[in-house]
Amino acid sequence: MSQNKVTFGLSRVHIAFVDEAATDQPAWETPVAVPGAVRWTPEAQGESSTFYADNTSYFVITSNNGYTGELEMANVPDAIKAEMLGWEIDDNGMLVEIADAKPKKFALMGEVQGDKRNRRFVYYDCQADRPAKELTTKGESVEPNTDVMNMSVTPIEIDNRMVVKGDLELSETNATAFNSFFTTVYLPTFAVPTP
Repeated sequence: MSQNKVTFGLSRVHIAFVDEAATDQPAWETPVAVPGAVRWTPEAQGESSTFYADNTSYFVITSNNGYTGELEMANVPDAIKAEMLGWEIDDNGMLVEIADAKPKKFALMGEVQGDKRNRRFVYYDCQADRPAKELTTKGESVEPNTDVMNMSVTPIEIDNRMVVKGDLELSETNATAFNSFFTTVYLPTFAVPTP
């Protein structure tokens, strides 16, 4: 298969909540599909420091503090919001925002299309803020109201490496991993152990 020239679109968004009760960590629960992906805008977080010597930039180091971004969805189901944000659903099915709620971390998974083959992604350690939603009156045309959540993605230790995210593009050698990508949170495998 040849390489993609471009990628586009966003679909197949899944959320997998952290499984704090699992013996082996990190661990996540089974991913849950959340239909209605509109956009995901991760922006890299970190700083670059330059040390000057011999009249030049002698040493440059960059820190990777993960990402912040907005996830926009057509409508995030109440059960997902409740677990994600620590809110509650009352006996009559009303979603109740709890002021001192404890948000739950999760992995964010999804897919983008390519001109040759699709690419799947996972951000391993995510936390969401309360969603913003603009409610407007209906005019001559109907404009859907979407849920927009600010999110933070931080590095997490996996196999003695500080990992932030992974992208898996379908190839001749990884069809099994690619096809089962949304059944569990895919963990990277490394032939060479961390020193």
